[in-house]
Amino acid sequence: MPGNEFDPIRPYHQNEIPAAFNRIASNPHFQQLLNYIFPPEKHEEIINGLKNYSTTENFQKEVMKPVIRSIVQKTATSLTFSGIENLAHDKANIFIANHRDILLDSAILNLILIENNFNTCEITWGDNLIISTFVEDIGKSNKMITVFRHGSPKEMLKNSQILSKYIRRSVTRNNQSVWIAQRKGRSKNGTDTTDMSVLKMLILTRQNGIIESLKDLNITPVTISYEWEPCDSLKVRELYISEQHEYIKDKNEDMDSILGGVVSEKGRIHLHIGKPINDELDGLDADLSINKFMQKIAGLIDHHIHAGYKLWPSNYLACDLLTGTTQFAKKYDDKTREKLNQRLEKTINMIDGDPLKITDLFLRLYANPVFNQLKAE
Repeated sequence: MPGNEFDPIRPYHQNEIPAAFNRIASNPHFQQLLNYIFPPEKHEEIINGLKNYSTTENFQKEVMKPVIRSIVQKTATSLTFSGIENLAHDKANIFIANHRDILLDSAILNLILIENNFNTCEITWGDNLIISTFVEDIGKSNKMITVFRHGSPKEMLKNSQILSKYIRRSVTRNNQSVWIAQRKGRSKNGTDTTDMSVLKMLILTRQNGIIESLKDLNITPVTISYEWEPCDSLKVRELYISEQHEYIKDKNEDMDSILGGVVSEKGRIHLHIGKPINDELDGLDADLSINKFMQKIAGLIDHHIHAGYKLWPSNYLACDLLTGTTQFAKKYDDKTREKLNQRLEKTINMIDGDPLKITDLFLRLYANPVFNQLKAE
């Protein structure tokens, strides 16, 4: 559909895929990716295969699936999941998820979907992260939906309306699931809370009542839990500087965060897929003001995301260190303490500031999932 309103944000159409694959295969960054992930004897086979693929499905199954699986094998000790039984093959979902890593959160969900014979989901991706043609080609070949982050209030409203319309069409008409973070950007403090503006965007183009409109989207909370937080030092640095003055990103910071999240040690990873919230929506009072109604829904999603955490020894240790207790002492050991201290020391050394304040921010990043889950019980 040339020239339609979705062109600036949509993934590539199938007829655009072959040219994109050829650009990817000939890009030096792709060779760097191959060097990191695959043995040299596999490179020619992958490049030739990429040039012959003609669909997103081929690309995701034959290239991205082994790429993500290899990243997990190289940087994590295990990947587990739960809640797959909450999905139906004939029903699309909007996965509203906590957001800890720029690339891997949604990529791991798609890996799990592929390996369990579900269709992959489209992925919302901020335009600030489209930092090169190579990134754009990789993203739009992987069902990336571009979210425009900047503009005048009028432009932002129009962009939100188009995004809302596109997502609704994907889910309700095309039976295509969509992944969207619960708020703009990654959680920097370990407290995963849903921004009401995300929910308001989803109902901008509704055709009926709010409850029915949301039920049509089949909202499904998703929680990802990393034993060792991707880019923890960088997240604490941003938080610390933001408390002193306005935080201004370095030119290459987004790319550093993408690459840092990919290559950093993650320990164990668990992804939980919650139940769709449709039944619970029926119990809400539709006569509330829009803000109060959206607060209720945001709280509902937060509850499920927090309940879905897989808490690791690192989380429990940070919680005890923050509270000055040994409440969870049986859930961690000296090895966990040594590893957490190493990461904390690295963080303190990379930030020019108050070590006590940096320590507090670092520990809260790991401890807040414990606090959140205790409240969700």
